[in-house]
Amino acid sequence: MGKGRMEAFSDGVIAVIITVMVLELKVPLGGALSDLRPMLPMFLTYVLSFVNVGIYWNNHHHMLHAARTVNGPILWANLHLLFWLSVMPFATAWMSQHPLASAPVAVYGAMLLMNAVAYTGLAVLLMRHEGPESALAKAIGADLKGKISLAFYAVGLVLAFWLPALSLALYVMVALIWFLPDRRIERVLQERP
Repeated sequence: MGKGRMEAFSDGVIAVIITVMVLELKVPLGGALSDLRPMLPMFLTYVLSFVNVGIYWNNHHHMLHAARTVNGPILWANLHLLFWLSVMPFATAWMSQHPLASAPVAVYGAMLLMNAVAYTGLAVLLMRHEGPESALAKAIGADLKGKISLAFYAVGLVLAFWLPALSLALYVMVALIWFLPDRRIERVLQERP
């Protein structure tokens, strides 16, 4: 079946997720620049979450651009990814209120890990559906960045109970790894007849 409805639905859900996250940013009570200082953890957490959602949207777009069709299991895998992305506003809000507390940092890490697991599952199903010689399978290959991301999230989740600041550093490192769009798919698509 065609992939257009899945893409459109995913774009809509991701837009709502970003909107819900920004609604958590509250206006400071005072009118001085110094009144923004207490909001810094909330703002930085929002920026990290916004970048992560943007990374998933960007890579999801590239991945679906490389795919030709989808099937039922792929639709469910996409919903699985959207579910975990939809948890982002909750995890963001909790961690922004308690930026170095173990439980919120661990929950944030668990949410990031599950997003990565869901995205990886969607990619695997798409590659199986498209076949080993497909543009998508050639582009993703061994997916070293994906495996490193999963490992960093898992380590960060465990470390959150002892060293939450180090966990946050790992979460930021993964975002930095993925900040630039994944050019593997673009390169393969340019070679495709």
